[in-house]
Amino acid sequence: MATSSIERKPDWLKVKLATGDNYKELKNMMRSKTLHTVCEEAKCPNIHECWASGTATFMILGDICTRACRFCAVKTGLPTELDLQEPERVAEAAEGMRLRHVVVTSVARDDLKDGGASIFAETIRAIRRRLPLAGVEVLIPDFQGDEESLRIVLDAKPDILNHNMETVERLSDKVRAKAKYARSLELLQRSKTIAPSIPTKSSIMLGVGEEWSEILKTMDDLRAVDCNIMTIGQYLQPSLQHLPVSQYYTPEQFSELKQEGLKRGFSHVESGPLVRSSYHAHEQVQSAQHS
Repeated sequence: MATSSIERKPDWLKVKLATGDNYKELKNMMRSKTLHTVCEEAKCPNIHECWASGTATFMILGDICTRACRFCAVKTGLPTELDLQEPERVAEAAEGMRLRHVVVTSVARDDLKDGGASIFAETIRAIRRRLPLAGVEVLIPDFQGDEESLRIVLDAKPDILNHNMETVERLSDKVRAKAKYARSLELLQRSKTIAPSIPTKSSIMLGVGEEWSEILKTMDDLRAVDCNIMTIGQYLQPSLQHLPVSQYYTPEQFSELKQEGLKRGFSHVESGPLVRSSYHAHEQVQSAQHS
């Protein structure tokens, strides 16, 4: 576990804060509806940009995760919250924001029989009722490999099914708690078997000790299960209790990785130091639909 001070970030990781009316309005809306966003809980560096432009990623199933991944800033512990009205409140907020593309993720809920899949499905349906023309993307946990839970989500027909690999195979057990590299690939492959028309997406973060060749292999592994969209970003250490940053990749390296991904056949690759899984999500779904 890291105990030294967090290394000084390079200039290209400096973020300009934007706290205009849209940002304040969105923050007030989230609090008034007792909703959580991964933007806040995971300390996303793009929160000011995205909130100022009226976009956000909703985090359902509470704000306490049953896993303790070594890269993640979300609180861990034993959840007590299961709010059956949450899907409707998310839909109300999305309608109030007049979103064209809604991203829904969650904490891992290994304490629930279906891992929270039924709440995901109802959230998709609630958004569809209020915003029938909006795209809906879900970023799901692995549901501990349970195929029926995956089917429950896919039966609600999201526009994109997203599940993150997070890192390369060699480092997966070190970086993630309980999640397995092979199981994540299996989930993405099963998704295409169950609902081949729904594009799949995954993300990795760089700077936790991976080699360049391992990044390329992860791309190959994702394409082998017909994953359509990939996002690549820089890992930033949330606190001294989390994994240290092993390397800061340059914008030029991220650009090179984008080209490597496109060469391998991804319909869209979002690659940059501040890129996170939901960054420019509306553009990604458009690319997938026209591929």
